Amino acid sequence: MNVDHINAVCRATKGILSSHFGLEVEPKTPKAGVHAIPSNDVSVVLGVNGEVNGQIVCAVDEQTAKNIVGVMMGGMTILDLDDMSWSAIQEFGNWIAGSTATELSKVNCLIDVTPPIVNDGRSSFRSSEQFITVPLASTLGQIDVHISLHKKAS
Repeated sequence: MNVDHINAVCRATKGILSSHFGLEVEPKTPKAGVHAIPSNDVSVVLGVNGEVNGQIVCAVDEQTAKNIVGVMMGGMTILDLDDMSWSAIQEFGNWIAGSTATELSKVNCLIDVTPPIVNDGRSSFRSSEQFITVPLASTLGQIDVHISLHKKAS
């Protein structure tokens, strides 16, 4: 994995949290892993295709998901994740996807991102590829960004 690609995804996610949510974000210590990617309670899975291929998974606990949806709904208190909430979480993924594509283009890497898939409930995603997890702390809660991007085989 290329550090410029990892940094681009982190800049994209931090940028969305800053510009759309008005948050200060503090990156925590990244970790490398392979095989099992934890989903937490709620996760958004984004497929990446183009000059690099792979996945970006943004995983949060249920309260953080409710906090994100609440801000997206104009400051509402969200007690339960309903259909509207799941749609908002998916849109959050779209924002990250679009911003990631823009940030990667700044390092001369052109990609397409698949529509986000939202996972409800704790599970483990399995992959044979290595991934880097970058925890991002904010007042809404922690967002774990799992990144697995690999140069397309020629």
